[in-house]
Order: sequence, then structure tokens, then C-alpha cells
Amino acid sequence: MFGAIIPASTNCKLTMDLHHPLLKEFPEHREFILWLKVSDEGFRRMFDEYHHVDDAVCRIEEQVDFATDQETDELKMKRAWLKDQMYRQIRRPASAATGSR
Repeated sequence: MFGAIIPASTNCKLTMDLHHPLLKEFPEHREFILWLKVSDEGFRRMFDEYHHVDDAVCRIEEQVDFATDQETDELKMKRAWLKDQMYRQIRRPASAATGSR
């Protein structure tokens, strides 16, 4: 009646892209993000943490891992906060990012 049953993880991927990799979120800043990753230890730590949290959210949404709604919301808020912090760093003037570029 409703067609074939698709596993939850496959169904989620068909309806929406769950992962939010930073390079995909800000493709216009790709080169600068890659430069910051190798030149700024604080940015690299945030970048790694952001992707770890993003993976955790995706695993929950794909029903691979379990979490309460509150835990999921907290992870999503943390992911958004990390993205905001990195975006501020990406958007700051080039001279501030390099010291004197």
C-alpha cells in the first residue's frame, strides 16, 4: 500500500542531508578554513570538535545511537555555537588572522 520499507538511516539520507561539514557550509571560505586548520591550533580544535558533535547528531538522527530530546537539542546548540565561533574567526579581517598579511 505505501511501497517498499526503507531503513531509517537510508530514508533520512533521501529526505535531507544530516551532516553539516564546515567546508560544505562555507565553500566560499574553503582555502582560508584549510589555512586556519594548519596555522591556528585553537581553530583546529574547534573544527575537530564541531565535526565530532556533527557526527554525534547525525548518528542520533539516523537512529544509530540513542539520546533524549534534551541531549539532542544540547548537541545541536553546541554545534551551532561552534559554527558561530569559527565563522567569526573566518570573517575577521585578514590582517587580524595572520598578524600582518
